[in-house]
Amino acid sequence: MDRYGGIDDPNDRNGSLPAGFTPLENPFYCALPYNDFDADGMRKPAAFEIIYWAKTSTWGPRESMCKNRWIKITKGQKTVYAQWEDVGPFGEDDAQYVFGDAVPQNEINDRAGLDISPAVRDYLGLSGIDKVNWQFISPENVPSGPWKEIITDSRIYWE
Repeated sequence: MDRYGGIDDPNDRNGSLPAGFTPLENPFYCALPYNDFDADGMRKPAAFEIIYWAKTSTWGPRESMCKNRWIKITKGQKTVYAQWEDVGPFGEDDAQYVFGDAVPQNEINDRAGLDISPAVRDYLGLSGIDKVNWQFISPENVPSGPWKEIITDSRIYWE
């Protein structure tokens, strides 16, 4: 709440923004079931092999390689872009789903493999549990849109 600037209430909206405040981070965000760090804050040994963009940059030993990555999400003819800001749903070790072609390991909520923000939900016109297609996209390929009005560039560093 401190980093975002308030509560992103899915039922109290002002367009794509939460009502009552302007968020400090992108309201178009998502969560995928993989974390490059373990529960002790140590980078998972295989992360540099699993995350295909990991070798394209220099990463601090305790800097996430996943946070803020752009995702293209499509439902029918609508497409939205979101930043990867959290881990879930229901897991953090599903590399074969996130970076491969496996179905989600999770068996809850119709094998949910992606959590989305209220802004993403509303832009795509989703309700409840819905199926979408998603893929990683390079920042330079993200087109202009409401998802670029507030871009999250804060990093999470394990202490």
